[in-house]
Amino acid sequence: MQENMTNVGLDLEMLQEFADALYDRSPAIERDVARLRQGGNERELTADLFRAIHNIKGDAALCKFDLGVAIAHPVESLMSRFRDGEIPFTDLLAETILLSIDRLELATDALLHGRSTGNLHLPTLLEYLGGLANAPVDQLDSRCAELVQAVTGFNPSAGGLLAAPAGRAASGQARLNEDLAFFRSLALQLESRSPLFKGRTMRVLRLALETNKVGGSVVDVLQLEAAVYLHDVGMMFLPEAAWLKVGRLTEDDKKLLDSHPGLAAGLLQRMPGWMAAAEMVAQHHEMPDGRGYPQQLRGDAICPGAKILAIIDAFEAVMLKHSDRGKTRSVLRAIAEINACDKQFAPEWIAPFNSVIRKTIEA
Repeated sequence: MQENMTNVGLDLEMLQEFADALYDRSPAIERDVARLRQGGNERELTADLFRAIHNIKGDAALCKFDLGVAIAHPVESLMSRFRDGEIPFTDLLAETILLSIDRLELATDALLHGRSTGNLHLPTLLEYLGGLANAPVDQLDSRCAELVQAVTGFNPSAGGLLAAPAGRAASGQARLNEDLAFFRSLALQLESRSPLFKGRTMRVLRLALETNKVGGSVVDVLQLEAAVYLHDVGMMFLPEAAWLKVGRLTEDDKKLLDSHPGLAAGLLQRMPGWMAAAEMVAQHHEMPDGRGYPQQLRGDAICPGAKILAIIDAFEAVMLKHSDRGKTRSVLRAIAEINACDKQFAPEWIAPFNSVIRKTIEA
């Protein structure tokens, strides 16, 4: 498979159908994986997880999406071996399954929107998955670790996260994974409220994670991912007439909308382990010059994650506003507007963001 896939020859309408089904199934897959890691009802969860992977493969085959079949088939084989008691469900196997589904989602979204898939290392993923399907039991974990490191560049055992013994540390990580699946489901619910929001979550997540990486990875990745999922979820607690309104907003509408960061941040603050994400959500409409809301914070009082979200949230809004101009022109217009607002956004994050967008356009 080519390192940089294109959507040439793909039926985009069928691919969109596959994407819709995949996005619906992904939160349940993440939740079931997290529960299996915690030692939940193994038989029932195994059946559900196997069925979900099998259905993804079937959906891909029906939509003639070979990449979907190629990724799902070896994952299904691994789940079949686990179901039959041949292999254990280890943390590294769980990470391999989640990474595979994540890469499939990112690749599908990239192909739908004409973007490069080169940075996803899909040939490497497929090569390692093919070797895993029939790997000896005593080599499975080491090969899973090799796969994760080859595809992501990170050692999955670093920091002892995956090597933690069963108990508090392991269950804590599983709970965070389960929380993320829940947050993501809320974000997808928000998307469903308007066809204009379709695909927004994954676009914002990709831009945020890549901007953070280019900027030196100063923001915790899990906390940033949670903030991406929930930063606008507070909108759903407001009357739809206010936040789905077409045309000029009234002062009352603006006051209502100004409350949405606090609503979502309040949800995160009440869940253990997500205080950093809560801070990002609460501050993502603040501005370095103090003209933002809700607290009119200035400069370094705004956390880095909120500064990243502010730029990408504004970029997405401008893209939506100028969508009638065509994709290329709307991207260029959005970039121009972001760079022109030198007081609205943190200057230290503009350059990393520009770099990510430039690579996207070149691809």
